[in-house]
Amino acid sequence: KLKERLRMILKQTADKADPLLRQWAADASLSGIPGFVQLGEKIARRHFDILTTIRRGLSNARLEAVNNKIKTTIKIGYGYRNLDNLIGLVMLKCGGLNLQLPGRQ
Repeated sequence: KLKERLRMILKQTADKADPLLRQWAADASLSGIPGFVQLGEKIARRHFDILTTIRRGLSNARLEAVNNKIKTTIKIGYGYRNLDNLIGLVMLKCGGLNLQLPGRQ
């Protein structure tokens, strides 16, 4: 129930979400479930930042996508002797350059 309530709160406008988020953080802290207790405390600490994110309609999806590309590139590049080569490959993959190799279409 706590998870679904939080999901519904985050879909609200910032004005509606403000009191609901405070109540959710208190309920989660008192739930006795270790993961929710920690999350409730964190949400209580970061309440203002969360509401600002809701107001602006921001998401961390793009950041997570880039992070996933970097992790995948590091796994592919396992065994590089020179860290600069790995950094260069990450920059190529995440930089948005569309290079056409000779002889390929």
